[in-house]
Amino acid sequence: MNHLLEEYITVKRPIADCFAYLRDFSTIEQWDPSVLSARKLTPGPVRPGSEYQLELKLIASQHLAMHYTQIAIDEQKSLVLQGYGDNFSALDTISFRALDADTTEIHYRAELAFTGLVSPLFGLLKPAFNRIGDQAARGLKRALEIPATPERLLKDTISDRLLIPAVINFGRRGYAQQARKSHSNRMDGKVIAITGPTAGLGLSAACELARLGATLILIGRDHERLRQARMQIMDFSGCAEDKLDCYEADLALLENTAKVAREIRGAYPSIDVLINNAGALFNEREETKEGFEFSLAVNFLSPMLLTKALRPNLNANGRVVNVVSGGLYTQGIKLDDMQYRQAPFNGSKAYARAKRALLTASQHSANGIMVHNMHPGWAATPGLAKSLPSFNQSLAKHLRDSRMGADTMIWLASATELEDYKDTHLWFDRRIHTDTVLPGTASSEKDAEALCQWCDDTLAKYL
Repeated sequence: MNHLLEEYITVKRPIADCFAYLRDFSTIEQWDPSVLSARKLTPGPVRPGSEYQLELKLIASQHLAMHYTQIAIDEQKSLVLQGYGDNFSALDTISFRALDADTTEIHYRAELAFTGLVSPLFGLLKPAFNRIGDQAARGLKRALEIPATPERLLKDTISDRLLIPAVINFGRRGYAQQARKSHSNRMDGKVIAITGPTAGLGLSAACELARLGATLILIGRDHERLRQARMQIMDFSGCAEDKLDCYEADLALLENTAKVAREIRGAYPSIDVLINNAGALFNEREETKEGFEFSLAVNFLSPMLLTKALRPNLNANGRVVNVVSGGLYTQGIKLDDMQYRQAPFNGSKAYARAKRALLTASQHSANGIMVHNMHPGWAATPGLAKSLPSFNQSLAKHLRDSRMGADTMIWLASATELEDYKDTHLWFDRRIHTDTVLPGTASSEKDAEALCQWCDDTLAKYL
């Protein structure tokens, strides 16, 4: 039994952008609702012979595996792929036509062949197949169109205030509800510095940003892990080796942070994005050799220092993205105990306080640059498994994977709709959210100024 799906869409994007986005077929998970996951199996640049593994959700909630091979690539004209699953196959052809310099017509054609289906059953399934094709076409159009600048939604504010509805969406359920999951804005010629790129959220973000064409400055503390991450990023994105530059630094030490910032300043006079992603939760109170409690040093002082030190090299439209945590909802800043010496130490609270301090300080010291704070929700990362093993185990089936957790980080770094957006907010799942809910967690203007002054005084010797 055979069935033909054909869809046409027209989008306001240059043909080069559209072709670059669809060239790597694994992006299908970002725009086709029937695809649960897709990954490129063949390392390096996409070429004829590249293979992909897809997991599909088709009819009656059944999950089906499908293996695709890239058959042909005709630059800015067409892509042809052959796919096989159990008892069915698909020959997909995606054709491109420039209607003008900024408008592209995309023709998606899928020739489906089924074995083992009797004619009456096949007839009943045809409308479902057509609906899947229509949803994929609409998803692709949404993925490639540039949306309007996002605004704060009343429903998100209400959900945040009620807390429980917001927390429920911290897991993969919230990500699944996002209307738009694509990353289609090219970053060719852009320079992005990112901390903590060797695992988890940072590695996922680095992989996607490299696929978008960015040059990446990878800042991590371990030479071997940086080398391995570099290879993974190249395998995933197909980027050239000279697009990835590694810098070693222990970001728990402010002198190391200042030193790596000086090295980067000398090598990169213009930086487009700084992503302060590195973070860690410590279950026991310890101090660095410079005399700072570890959570405070890694999660607050180091990203603030790196931002200040690289500020002269951020270009006029440069962005800073700070990765914070949903845990900050439970804590306010403690100006009288920044080092957590007075109260019995709690690692989760120390982490949340440091992230709250980073959020508050960045909101009051942006100084004309674009600063965004985001929290990733509950994501299954090596750091979570190590620091909160019970939490990680009990919520395993609800946790986001690192790709889902990194989504908003990547979007904040690349979204063209944010080019003139200067306000500093807390973002979650690409939307603005309330950052203070519980009593005792809000910071007055006076407290915020005192925090920024304490931070400036503390970091002055390292700048």
